[in-house]
Amino acid sequence: MRILMVCTGNTCRSPLAEALLRRELERAGVADAVVSSAGTGAWEGERASEGSYLVALENGLDLGSHRARPATRDLVAGQDLIFAMTSGHLHKLERLGGEGKSHLFGTFAGVPGIEAEVGDPVGGPIEGYRAVYDQLERMAAAVARRIAKERK
Repeated sequence: MRILMVCTGNTCRSPLAEALLRRELERAGVADAVVSSAGTGAWEGERASEGSYLVALENGLDLGSHRARPATRDLVAGQDLIFAMTSGHLHKLERLGGEGKSHLFGTFAGVPGIEAEVGDPVGGPIEGYRAVYDQLERMAAAVARRIAKERK
């Protein structure tokens, strides 16, 4: 199963979501998932933002090897599931051929009390990155449980 996490620049939200979902799928016993990320406006090769990198390290995840890449029609075609951070990303993914397999990450997670869209912390204080991390962590756990349940 190939899963793609998508935000705008592929330097803040989607790298965190990728690392979190990978971890949560392993915890849920889904061993065959390949999780990656991309951005609808990404510059090829950019590193994870400093805020995302630091927040990941605070929580035992390493984004040091992350390199941004753009979401392309070919990349989208090769995925089984695609998760967007906002409805704007979702619409772009659908125009790239992802209709039917692209979902808003928060909506798919279905966590009560959690905003379905994940705001962009870029350029803001570290607290904003921590808030995004917490939101994504809860979503990733719920999505991993759902995928594990649906695959049984």
